[in-house]
Amino acid sequence: MRSNVKARRVATGAAVLALFLAGCGGETIESSSTGSDEDSAGECGTVNLAVNPWVGFEANVAVVKYVAEEELGCTVATKDLTEEVSWQGFASGEIDVILEDWGHPELEKQYVDDQKVAVKVGETGNVGQIGWFVPPWMAEKYPDITDWKNLNKYADLFKTSESGGKGQVLDGDPSFVTNDEALVKNLDLNYKVVYSGSEAALITAFRQAEQKQEPLLGYFYSPQWFLAEVPLVKVDLPAYEEGCDADPEKVACDYPETPLTKFARTEFMDSGSPAAKLVQNFSWTNDDQNLVAKYISEDKMEYEDAAKKWVDENQDKVDAWLK
Repeated sequence: MRSNVKARRVATGAAVLALFLAGCGGETIESSSTGSDEDSAGECGTVNLAVNPWVGFEANVAVVKYVAEEELGCTVATKDLTEEVSWQGFASGEIDVILEDWGHPELEKQYVDDQKVAVKVGETGNVGQIGWFVPPWMAEKYPDITDWKNLNKYADLFKTSESGGKGQVLDGDPSFVTNDEALVKNLDLNYKVVYSGSEAALITAFRQAEQKQEPLLGYFYSPQWFLAEVPLVKVDLPAYEEGCDADPEKVACDYPETPLTKFARTEFMDSGSPAAKLVQNFSWTNDDQNLVAKYISEDKMEYEDAAKKWVDENQDKVDAWLK
């Protein structure tokens, strides 16, 4: 996830793709094992949707899957994958759609420009923003902590058993796109990036830090339903300017606001499937996504039930996607 540089610890290679596509990806939306018989799904056929490991992405997939199945009669298979492995699926033909991309120019060049196996379909309507955040109690007690120039002064507050005597910056899933290690180095900060392992672990850490008034500095982002529960306070890093993150090793600026985009397999978009039109037209707001994500994460609704609840209350938006 997130911004215009490569993700840390990228999984590569055909063997890795085969492993993930066999069902060893994330543990969010269950992968559907469906055949490729077009007749079994009528005119629409089978659609293979990548599911990347954050709940906003799950919300996109839940709603598009529900609409494709209920309104268009499609068979939809979902595959839990990291971002980079999802892109490899365009080349193998095993992934048709990525519904939320936060900016991977190197992958776009490889699969869209060079191999021409994928196309950019358009924006989702969501605008993403990554940053470093502290829990509200810290911003209230230490108001100057939201200026990055003061972070070294507070480094001792953020020491943990995993940070090696330095302050800790807590990141999420190691596959998310992040500039954080470069930022620590290039801004000469006395900190170490530590990976929590998942979006859920990151949310739990921030929730506990606010409840117990414990220090925490961490990577977070919007759209994300959790911000309505705990209004995390952003730390101002050096202002983003166009191109300041072009070299992943030299990044010393904040993350940009990123219009989130959809990519799809070229043959799928050219197939005439009504699902291709649905993917083309699918667009909603950060609030829409956050609501469905909350249904899934906080209210513990099944994906189909969460999608149905939103669709029933927003049929006009769905109708516009199907025109």
